[in-house]
Amino acid sequence: MTQTSETVTYSLESVLTRIESKIDNLQRDVNQKFDSLQRDMDQKIDNLQRDVNQKIDSLQRDMDQKFDSLQRDMDQKFDSLQRDMDQKFDSLQKDVNDLKVEVTETKGDIKTLDQKVERIDKRLEKVEDSYAILVKDIADLKGFKSLIIPMVVAFLSAVVTLGLRGFFLGNKP
Repeated sequence: MTQTSETVTYSLESVLTRIESKIDNLQRDVNQKFDSLQRDMDQKIDNLQRDVNQKIDSLQRDMDQKFDSLQRDMDQKFDSLQRDMDQKFDSLQKDVNDLKVEVTETKGDIKTLDQKVERIDKRLEKVEDSYAILVKDIADLKGFKSLIIPMVVAFLSAVVTLGLRGFFLGNKP
């Protein structure tokens, strides 16, 4: 084996310059990779942030719409309920007013009926008084009747007797 020896002579300065150059290149590559990685991370974070913000905004809009819709529905139902209650109270108030009018009319009718009953009572008292007088008069007439019948019988007997005498005696009295 034979070896040839080569002599390489480099200056220390050139070796150092080459090492520095390689270190600089390596540093530059590392920095570029870190910068690229940083940009990619920033872009991904920005995209993620934008997506999250969009989703939150969308969710917020949906929630706002649902709350607004719910609020409108509740307002409509409360308004409808309020109208129904107002109508029922108005109807009740009208019924109460009608009842008051009817009670007032009934009181007037009762007063009129009381006056009529009072007049009927007075007329009944007069009728009762007249009845009592008639009963007394009838009783008196019954007593008088017992006197009149014998008197009528006596009168008729006398007339018949006179008539018969006149007829049988020939008009000689």
